[in-house]
Amino acid sequence: MNNAVELNITTDTENTAPLSATSVADEHRLGFWPQHFGTIPQWITLEPRIFAWMDRFCAGYSGGIWQFYTLSNGGAFMAPEPDGDRDEKWALFNPMNGNGAEMSADAAGIAVCLIAYSHHACRTECDAMTEHYYRLRDYALAHPECSAIMRITD
Repeated sequence: MNNAVELNITTDTENTAPLSATSVADEHRLGFWPQHFGTIPQWITLEPRIFAWMDRFCAGYSGGIWQFYTLSNGGAFMAPEPDGDRDEKWALFNPMNGNGAEMSADAAGIAVCLIAYSHHACRTECDAMTEHYYRLRDYALAHPECSAIMRITD
């Protein structure tokens, strides 16, 4: 497994450094959640809730390995690993807003993490969780698949 994947996203806003995502090496996965979310109430429930959102939104999802990413703005997210085909598209449908979209595994992970982060922030009323949501949203807004991500999350 190549853990040196780095995704660079540039923003259209002047005087803003481009945001980038860096995959977390296997040996650092165990500390990912406590390091980035450890001060947030009920943080231990985030990962299974993200899996549940993916299961709810993607009929073709049947579990699998997910990659963790950190963002240059202090954010973090996870995305399912493609089954060998990096160009594989994931079809997501959000029954709460009636929108669907096909997107990469990376974009699908961003979309379901945004949903999970938003719900967790509302449930816990934790400002730190709200900050995680906005850090990931900033990254999503500059992502090449922003339109598809926003169709699912809005």
